Order: sequence, then C-alpha cells, then structure tokens
Amino acid sequence: MPAMTDADRAGEFIFDWNELNRKGRLVPQRFTLFDETLRDGLQNPSVEDPPIEDKLRILHLMEDLGIDEADIGLPGSSKRAFDDVLTMCKEVASCKMKIKIAAAGRTVVGDITPMIEVSQRAGIPVEVYAFIGSSPIRQYVEQWDVSLIAKRSAEAIDVAVKAGLPVAFVTEDTTRSRPDALTTLFRMAVDHGATRVCLSDTVGHATPDGVRNLVQFTRSVIAGTGANVGIDWHGHNDRGFALENAIWALEFGADRVHATALGIGERVGNAQMELLLMNLRLLGQLPGERDLTKLVEYCETVARAVHWQAPLNYPLVGRDAFRTATGVHAAAIIKAMQKGDAWLADRVYSGVPAGMFGRHQEIGIGFMSGASNVNYWLRQRKIEPSEDLVAAILEAAKATSHILRDEEVMAVVKRIRG
Repeated sequence: MPAMTDADRAGEFIFDWNELNRKGRLVPQRFTLFDETLRDGLQNPSVEDPPIEDKLRILHLMEDLGIDEADIGLPGSSKRAFDDVLTMCKEVASCKMKIKIAAAGRTVVGDITPMIEVSQRAGIPVEVYAFIGSSPIRQYVEQWDVSLIAKRSAEAIDVAVKAGLPVAFVTEDTTRSRPDALTTLFRMAVDHGATRVCLSDTVGHATPDGVRNLVQFTRSVIAGTGANVGIDWHGHNDRGFALENAIWALEFGADRVHATALGIGERVGNAQMELLLMNLRLLGQLPGERDLTKLVEYCETVARAVHWQAPLNYPLVGRDAFRTATGVHAAAIIKAMQKGDAWLADRVYSGVPAGMFGRHQEIGIGFMSGASNVNYWLRQRKIEPSEDLVAAILEAAKATSHILRDEEVMAVVKRIRG
C-alpha cells in the first residue's frame, strides 16, 4: 500500500470547514506582492531608519521569499534617502535579483526626477508610485479641487512616462473618496500613461464590504477605458482589518496587494507580509515551490534593524507562537512525536504547521504541566528521566507562577542527581 501523502493525511485527520462551499480559486492566478517595509514601514513614528547594510540584507530576504516588488523609499525626500535608494538599486542590478523596484513620491515633478536619476544611474527600471490625496476631507484641508489634483498628477505622470518609467497612480484616502472624483482621476492617469492605479486605505477606514465596493467600482472604470491597467490595494490597520482586507482585495479583483514586515507602518501600521504569505500558503493560493522557511528571519532582521519587538503572542513569529506548557496539549504533541510522525506532531495542536515556516513545536514545564512535559524536556536534552527527578521538577513547577526557565529546571536536576 503506498504511503499517505500530506494531502491524504489532511483529508484523513482534519475536517476543514474552511473548504466547504469554496467558490474556487480565491485570488488571481498572477497576483503580485508588494513590500512596503522600507518605505511605509519606516514612516512608523517609533522605528529607526536602518543603516544601508541592514536595508540590503532585508532586500535580499525579500528576494529569497519570492516577493515580487519592493518600494524602497522616497529618494526625493533627502540626500540620505536618495543615496540609500541608489545603493539598493545598484545591488539589485549587480546581483541580478528578480525582485522589481519601486520608489514613492508626491505628484510633484521635483519628487519624480530623483527616481529617474536613480533608474538611469543603476541601470534598472524603477516603478514610480506617485501619490496625492483625493478624499473630500483632504481637498477641504488643502484647498484643492479635483481639477487641480488632476492637473498636478498629469504633469508628474508625464515626466515619468517620458523618461520610460512605469507609473502607478496612488490616490491617498481612496476609501473615503467620492466615485465621481475617482472616475475623473483614474481616467486622467490612464490617459497619461499610468499602468497601475493604487487604492489606498490610508487611514484604515475600510471594512471588507468597502473593499469589495471600491475594487469592483475601480475595475468597472478601468474596463471603460479599454486599457490594460493593474489595480493595487494598500491597506492600513487602524480598525484591525488590514490583513483580512488584503486577502479580500485579491478575491474582489485587485492583482497586487501591499504589506510590510510585522505590519509596521504609519500609526498602527499595514497588513503584515509574513501573515499574508502564511495565510495564502495555508489557503492553497501560493505555489508550493516558494520557500517560506525564511519568514521568521525576515521578520527578526527587520525588527532588529528598526528597533522593533514583536509581541510574545504574535502569530508565527512571536516567542509563544508554537510553545506550550499545558499538560494535555503537550501530551498530545508528544504522543504524535512518539509515532515518528513529524507531520502529525506539527498539527495535532496547531492550526499553523511550524515546520512549514522554519519553526518547531516547543514544550515547556509550568504550573499546568504533567509528567509528559518533564519527560520530553529531559529527553530532548539527553537526560534520562527517573521517577524522583520527574516528581521533583513537577513539584518545583507547581510552586511557581511561570514556565520554568532552563536554568531553573537544571538546578533541580543538579540537586537530585548531585
């Protein structure tokens, strides 16, 4: 009888309610992922702008993860920003990296020309993400009207297109903008040669219903132009919907979504790139050949570079993501391990297989632990359990209010074994 495949095991041991009445493929076949860590991520008020060596390492990890494109900064904002963007572009060129590069700027000619210079000096195309506010509230504060927004945007797009660079036209606060204004602006952008429009949930206002309505409206406007123009979704997390909205945006018709490592970004941040990749893989929407075992390294590298810390209970990356000291949970994992079945052990008490993403299940000893926790902990460290040793460790654990640290367990081992 042939060995069971992973798919066979999943069908045998896990009833997946997520798959009932599935309509088919959730996302477009050729969707792309756009990493904003080195642009929007660095706009978070609590992070530090990393040195260029860290930025290059992060860029290489994006490449390793198969991320399609990265926005690497605003080269028109300062000399340091320009120099860093240029260095990263030269790295992409010299290393023949597959990742595509974008840079951001206002719809001001002075922000577009540095991108053109970077592209020419590095010898690679740089996609121009040119942004301007479009919502009524922003128009009122800035004393703009739609005709002025359209005029300024057209001038900036024309400069980039004339230089041979692809342009994504970004309407800030799209999720609170009026349909008539968006229709005018999107048609203007297409007429002047923009190849993408970016729908921005700049203040994290949208719900999934808003995502559906806006993306479908935009698809209708673009279809009316007869042009082949892509649709981006850029979402913030002020209402906690950023990750969910990114997946919905793909299902509703966007073909590119933006995200950042650990969700860092303006205010409370953006959709989380690692959780987006994780969920797309678990939903069966990512090709199997994409290696996601470097996701944790990607997040940890970014966290160190910008002086950020993921919460202990953060999915996938947090210290406690695959860690348990509860006796019943640990016992089930250990029994699966004793069957010599890593697939089973990675799923019996986990909805996210740790090994798929470069982690492993961890079993500690605490006030809710049983003998199985202690036996496993000792054997992992080549210490043969005995009845008196196990009892002594459990007694110490039950007397504390926390999971025992390694040195605390070893102190008991030393006391009992001498």
